[in-house]
Amino acid sequence: MSPGDVSAARGSPHSAVADPARLPVAFVRVLRAAGLTVPGGAAIRFAQALAAVGTDRECAVYWAGRATLVRRPEDVEAYDAAFRAFFRGEAWVGRRRADVETVALAHDDVDAEGAPPGPSPEDHREQVRELRYSAAEILRRKDFAQCSAEELAEAQRLMDRVRVDGPRRATRRRRPASRRGDWPDLRRTVREALRTGGEPLRRRWLESGERPRRIVFLCDVSGSMAPYARVLLRFLHVEVAGRPRVEAFTIGTRLTRVTRALSAHDPDAAMTAAGRVVPDWSGGTRLGDALAEFNDRWGVRGLARGAVVVVLSDGWDRGDPAVLGSEMARLARVAHRIVWVNPLKASPGYAPLVRGMSAALPHVDDFVEGHSVESLESLARLLVGEAAGRRRGSMRAA
Repeated sequence: MSPGDVSAARGSPHSAVADPARLPVAFVRVLRAAGLTVPGGAAIRFAQALAAVGTDRECAVYWAGRATLVRRPEDVEAYDAAFRAFFRGEAWVGRRRADVETVALAHDDVDAEGAPPGPSPEDHREQVRELRYSAAEILRRKDFAQCSAEELAEAQRLMDRVRVDGPRRATRRRRPASRRGDWPDLRRTVREALRTGGEPLRRRWLESGERPRRIVFLCDVSGSMAPYARVLLRFLHVEVAGRPRVEAFTIGTRLTRVTRALSAHDPDAAMTAAGRVVPDWSGGTRLGDALAEFNDRWGVRGLARGAVVVVLSDGWDRGDPAVLGSEMARLARVAHRIVWVNPLKASPGYAPLVRGMSAALPHVDDFVEGHSVESLESLARLLVGEAAGRRRGSMRAA
């Protein structure tokens, strides 16, 4: 753009300043001729700003225009040149900006009211390409050990949606069947026959009933699990508070039952209560001794009978691996299914070579990851039977 074009767009500087009503429109024309993108709404805001600050001081006019008319940092230089040419009559040293491509990022997690305004029809000089991204989708796959404090807080918020409906088991109690069942329902059949003069026109049936199968979580809170223990305990809180027949224990140097502490619906209160009752945070690991205590006091006596037992641990054990292997065998004889969740399984080149993991693995039905929100979602699907897990014996064969 040449100085003559600027003068043609605004007339004379003195006449534009002398008539405040024409100044916003004239200056916006100059900016557009200089290559800046100025929507109509920005021009209106510029006029409102001038009405508030006045046109007597050049500094006030400059910042009123820059705050309302400049949309991008790279346009500041062109704005300054146009301002000097318009208000001071200086020679125009800028040049018309070439057409550029604008990339507009649309955040999938922002509501429509909070989203940035899209390109206006006046943005005809720019080719706008829209790219969409989701921070939540990226965070779902990120390892908990690599998350910042803010990302861990967001990951815990995402885990509030990961609820296990729970596997179900058949019971001896029968229930009315909507279609033909396995046993005739004589009571309902006779009751309906009384309405038709004693003729059993429709026979009613019974089918096997179902009840939720108990889930028992054993979460390792030792020092080697420090990057994951608190997040996994938050996952346990979601499951304990969200459905019945869920038990939760922590294992480290000892066994601690935290079901009652995690039953509070307030996550912060639940985590605080769990922190008070667990005495061995970030301590040593004696998985075999802790499992022996669980089997003697809780598991073999009935808590683990017919239940799905989920062990969340990296397998590091300072005790005798033979003890861990024998206790896992005891647990396998009474439990319906044993799932071992190891956060280190997602590491490249991982192999279950530590003594504790090697001793426990032959008695495990499903060996899965547990390092991210996505892996916990997969665990939830596995527990309700949506994902096919290997049954007991397949791990031994492997």
